[in-house]
Amino acid sequence: MSEQTHGDVTVDRVELAEELAGAGLTGTGSTASPDAAEYALRLGDDALVLAQRLGMWITRAPELEEDVALGNIGLDLIGHARSLLHYAGTATGRTEDDLAYWRDEPEWRNAWLFEQPNGDFAHTIARQLVASAYLFELYGDLADSTDPTLAAIAAKAVKEVDYHRDHAVQWTLRLAGGTDESRRRMIVAIADTWPYVDELFEDDELVERLEASGVAVRPSSLRERFDAAIDAVFDEARLERPTGRTAFIAAGRGRHGGHTEHLGPLLAEMQVLARQHPGASW
Repeated sequence: MSEQTHGDVTVDRVELAEELAGAGLTGTGSTASPDAAEYALRLGDDALVLAQRLGMWITRAPELEEDVALGNIGLDLIGHARSLLHYAGTATGRTEDDLAYWRDEPEWRNAWLFEQPNGDFAHTIARQLVASAYLFELYGDLADSTDPTLAAIAAKAVKEVDYHRDHAVQWTLRLAGGTDESRRRMIVAIADTWPYVDELFEDDELVERLEASGVAVRPSSLRERFDAAIDAVFDEARLERPTGRTAFIAAGRGRHGGHTEHLGPLLAEMQVLARQHPGASW
């Protein structure tokens, strides 16, 4: 998709045709190393799973403008996922569709945050606040990657994630500063979301190898800036950061194929058409 304003979407047909042909940002013909492919898979899975979650709000959002906004955020994330999964697939000869529709749950590498159910609108906003604040810092740094494909994907994605972050911040302030009920729900949503934060910032051997050559961003290096951004929002909203609720989260399990009970049903819904009609086109 081309650059867009959310609510007045325009699509450049030439660019869209290039993306459908598998070009887009990854049209340089470069092939990912096994490590870079695994890293791109993690980021692509994060984006695709969150996009699927947000798509479930269409026709169900609390106001018509949010149908459009959440739908467009989801489309941005699908664009990120397509580029990242396309690049990941170059290491094994698989397409982004192969990776999206023909992997089972243990093969997915998204962090647990992204697969959590939508819940009520406050829970979706709390998840979006954490996700977009994390992705903004990640893509901002990844734009300087020594891997030109990852750098190009990140440079485009960070501009879109900046909008996602602003959207989540504004809704956090609106809900926290609204009625007693909206504030109560926002507080509960943040408390329920916070246990999934730490996993986003866990380093492992893959990232350490890639970071040493300038390819990847060390997640732990993002935590201080993430905390500062979240604390600024919480200060303005008169909210407190939850404490003491992260012990049950096994750090890094999602990155290695261990998932909560929520991912399986999401994948079943997302993959059912492709698996019932393999090879179909329309």
